[in-house]
Amino acid sequence: MQSLLPQAERIGALLKARGETIGIVESSIGGLVSAALLSVPGASAYYLGGALVYTRASGDAFLAIPESARKGMRSATEPYARLMATTVRQRLNSTWGMAETGASGPAGNRYGDPAGHACVALIGPTEKSIVVRTGSSDRIANMRAFATAALDLLEESLR
Repeated sequence: MQSLLPQAERIGALLKARGETIGIVESSIGGLVSAALLSVPGASAYYLGGALVYTRASGDAFLAIPESARKGMRSATEPYARLMATTVRQRLNSTWGMAETGASGPAGNRYGDPAGHACVALIGPTEKSIVVRTGSSDRIANMRAFATAALDLLEESLR
């Protein structure tokens, strides 16, 4: 987490200067992005909320995405990450919505994605999504790598 803090400070400053807000949905990152952004003093100026959606049950409870919107999608894909990011943005009425879904390890997920696979989406004034593949089964290292990739995507989009 310590390695994420300098970047979170830069992102917090950018969001504050722009007068923008963000909502976050995390899965295999386990809350690291939210924790990093919330570590910045004054985070309430830009961080509207987040959810740790680790299972279908938590996704149903926190995001309440209708089955019809998920039709033909599965977790751990860019389209699903974009859907979650869009949903959190709409629900919180934030400038930005960010979502991550993947498999941190040590094993892959039930959909056949290997450990070290994640998708991150950012929806707002610009829309971007990425796939992260570390090739590693190291759970903690993958969580850090996914969080770093998510923060990189956000910082690049704010610049």
